[in-house]
Amino acid sequence: MNIEEYKGVYVFAQQVDGVVGGIAFELVGEAKKLAKDLNEEVTAILIGSDIKGQADELGAYGADRVIVVDDPALKDYRTEPYTHAMASVIKKYKPEIVLIGATAIGRDLGPRLAARIHTGLTADCTKLDIGDFPLNPVPGKEQKHNQLLMTRPAFGGNTIATIACPDFRPQMATVRPGVMKKNEYDAAKAEKCEILKPAFELSEKDMDTQVLEVHKAARKLVDLVGADFIVSVGRGISKDVEGGIKLAEELAEVLGGVVGGSRAVIDSGWLPADHQVGQTGKTVHPKIYVALGISGAIQHKAGMQDSECIIAVNKNSTAPIFEIADYGNLKD
Repeated sequence: MNIEEYKGVYVFAQQVDGVVGGIAFELVGEAKKLAKDLNEEVTAILIGSDIKGQADELGAYGADRVIVVDDPALKDYRTEPYTHAMASVIKKYKPEIVLIGATAIGRDLGPRLAARIHTGLTADCTKLDIGDFPLNPVPGKEQKHNQLLMTRPAFGGNTIATIACPDFRPQMATVRPGVMKKNEYDAAKAEKCEILKPAFELSEKDMDTQVLEVHKAARKLVDLVGADFIVSVGRGISKDVEGGIKLAEELAEVLGGVVGGSRAVIDSGWLPADHQVGQTGKTVHPKIYVALGISGAIQHKAGMQDSECIIAVNKNSTAPIFEIADYGNLKD
């Protein structure tokens, strides 16, 4: 492998039912930062059926060009056809970096694609940088520059690992939704965005499954990532779990927000898993984050510390949550 042949930062622009997901715009925003450090361009890969009209939107959020792979067989996500489409694009254009959202689709696509093109994959990243690897010089070992440094929680969220893929290309990562910030929409950028439509073919061996029916989930999951106001509860409500959750729900309703919870709350079964905030849950950036009875373990803080305003309520005035809170009760 000639690593020098691989250039540019590419993003898998996930779409469902013809609508590009917010994670795609978040990845484009992050890709722009990485590409600036590398003096490269950002390319979005848009796969589906009759989705050409969505390419301009990706340009408006910062993509320099969009590669559109449009085929009726790609209307619904299936592992093999999408892996084949992505692998075909990567083999043709040779990107240096490929970013995929850590969604249900991305977590299925990423590992299969990495295996197909013989490279590494760092899953569920919460931070991306361009830098040297190893991070600190090691005697007798070459330190390589301009590497993608991929940071993610490890060992159940109890530590943070920074991983690189210095010997293979592309460098691939799946990125947790809500961690990165999308750029402002700019219609002028959409007009400048280059749209590419490479030739693409699917054979029978690339379609070993068929979609017979699509059933939407009946239960609507809570949208923590998109919420402007979040009221979260922690272990501190243990003396009156039902009352604590009810109080959080009432406050969230008044604010027009949603209810979140710490890992302890989810593990105890007090709230469903889609309410979890933290490294092993959702990373959020609301306008206001209210933490009720949350001590502020490092894993939880990592998932909400970038909130615009943090209000903490806790009996323990030395709780770590007060280290990042804008407002709080500081008396026991």
